[in-house]
Amino acid sequence: MKIFYRLSSILTALLVLCALSACADSEIKHGDEYLIRVGERITTIDDFNRAFEIVKTAYSHNVLKGSACLREARLSLLNQLVEQMIIQERAGEQNICISDSEVEEIIAGIRKDYPEGEFDKTLLEYAISYQSWKEALKNRLLIERVIAEELEEKVVITPESISEYYERNYDSFFLNSGSKENPTNINEFIIKHLRKEKAEEAYKDWIKKLKKNYKIEINRDRWEEIASS
Repeated sequence: MKIFYRLSSILTALLVLCALSACADSEIKHGDEYLIRVGERITTIDDFNRAFEIVKTAYSHNVLKGSACLREARLSLLNQLVEQMIIQERAGEQNICISDSEVEEIIAGIRKDYPEGEFDKTLLEYAISYQSWKEALKNRLLIERVIAEELEEKVVITPESISEYYERNYDSFFLNSGSKENPTNINEFIIKHLRKEKAEEAYKDWIKKLKKNYKIEINRDRWEEIASS
C-alpha cells in the first residue's frame, strides 16, 4: 500500500486515499442506503459515489472511456474500501489508535512545504472540508500503523537479506545518487525498506485471513446498478 503525503500535484493522490478512508465509519448517516457493511461500520452509496469522483482523477480520460475500464475502476475502489474497513475494525480490536497531536504534526509538515493558501485552495477545489480531510488523514495513519505493527515489525531481517538488498539496489546507493552515507546509515535505510518490501509481500495473505474474521456485506443489487452505470 503506497501512501503519499505531499501537496501540489501529489495532493490529488492524497485526496484519493482520503476519499477511500473517509467513506467508512460506524454511523448510519442520514438514512443513506448502505453499499458495504463490515460489523457496524458502513459505507453508503453516496459515500462511494463521492469517493469515485475523486478516484477518477487518478486515471487518464482515455482509460475511463470504455465501460469495462470504468467497471474495473469501481471494483478496485470497492475492494479497497472493504480492506480498509476490515483494517479499521482490526485496529479497534487491538486498541491501536492515532492521537490528535500526531495528526497535527503531520499536517504541519505538509503545510510548511507549500505556498500559503494552496492547501486550502485544493481542498476547496475538490469540495472537501478541512475537518473531513483531517479525519481521513487520521484514518490513513491508523491503517499504516496497523500494517506496521502486524506486518512490518514482525519481519525478520538477516545479514544475508541486507547484503542481497544492497547488491540488488547498488545503483541507487552509489552510481545514480552518489551517496556517501556511512555503513550504519545504509544498513538502517536497507532495514527500513526491507521491512516495507516484506510487509507488502505478506499483505495479501494477511488481509485474506482477516476477511474470515468479519462479516462483510455488500448490497449486491445496488452494486450491480453502480457497476453497470
